[in-house]
Amino acid sequence: MASTRFISRTLGRVPKAPINRSLTTSATQHIPLLRASQSTSQTQTFNGISNRTFTTTPLLRKGNTMGKIKTQNFTGISWNATLLFILTAAGLMVYFRVEKERLQRKQIREMSKGVGKPKVGGPFVLRDLDGKEVTEEDLKGRYSFVYFGFTHCPDICPDELDKMAAIIDRVKEETKSDKVFQPVFITCDPARDTPEVLRAYLKEFHPAIMGLTGTYEQVKHVCKQYRVYFSTPKDIKPGEDYLVDHSIYFYLMDPDGDFVECIGRQDTPESATKVIMDHINDWKREGKPLKNY
Repeated sequence: MASTRFISRTLGRVPKAPINRSLTTSATQHIPLLRASQSTSQTQTFNGISNRTFTTTPLLRKGNTMGKIKTQNFTGISWNATLLFILTAAGLMVYFRVEKERLQRKQIREMSKGVGKPKVGGPFVLRDLDGKEVTEEDLKGRYSFVYFGFTHCPDICPDELDKMAAIIDRVKEETKSDKVFQPVFITCDPARDTPEVLRAYLKEFHPAIMGLTGTYEQVKHVCKQYRVYFSTPKDIKPGEDYLVDHSIYFYLMDPDGDFVECIGRQDTPESATKVIMDHINDWKREGKPLKNY
C-alpha cells in the first residue's frame, strides 16, 4: 500500500517537459508576422489582381475605345447616308412635282390648240395711243397679258387694273426685265375711249400698259377672237349715256401668240404672278427665244 502511494506520488511528481519559452515567444512573435505575411501575401495577391486588372484595363479600355470609334464611325456613316437619302428623296419629290405641273401646263397649252376647239386669240388690227397700227404680230416674241375693259367702268375695271399694275411690277422684279412681259388694255367702248381718254386713264394705273382702240367693227372682231363678251351698242349718239357689260378676264398669251392661261377675279397678284412666271420659266427651260427689246 505504501509502495503504491510512493509510486503514485512519484508518478504524480513526474516532471513536466520544460516549455521552451523562447520557442513559444518566437512562435507567438511569428504568428503575427505569419498573419501579416499571409495578410501581406493576400494583399499582394489582391494587389496583384488589382495590378493585373490595372495593367489589363488599358487593353480593355483600348478595346472599348476602338469599339466605340467603330460604332461612332458606323453611326456617323449611317446618319450621313440617312441624311443623303432624305435630301435625295426630297429633291426627287420636288423635281417630279415641278415636272408634273410643267407637263400639265404644256398639256393645257396643247389642248387650246387642238382641232375642233375654239381658239382664244388670233389676227386683229387696232391702233395704239399714238395712232400707230398694231396687230397680233406686234405682240409676239414676248408674253402678253390682255385685258378688255372701258374707262367709264365704275368699279370692276379699276380694281382689275390695280391688280394688273401689281402683277407688272412683280413680273418685272422676277424676270429682271420689263421687255419679256407686255400688258395690254383693249377698250370695249371705242366711241368714248379715244386715244387721249385712254392715255389719261391708263396713266393712273401703270405706264407700261399698252392701250389699244379702233373702230367699232375692229373692236368687235378682236373681242370675238378672244371669246370676249361685250354689250356695247353700235350706233351711239353723241352725249348718250350707257353701260357696257363684258367678260372679266386677263388672257395670258405666249410668245407665239397662243393662249396659255386665264387669270380671273379670284386670283391675287401673288397667285397670278406665280402662274405667269411658271409659263415664262417653262418657255426659257425649253430654250425658246424671248424678245428683250
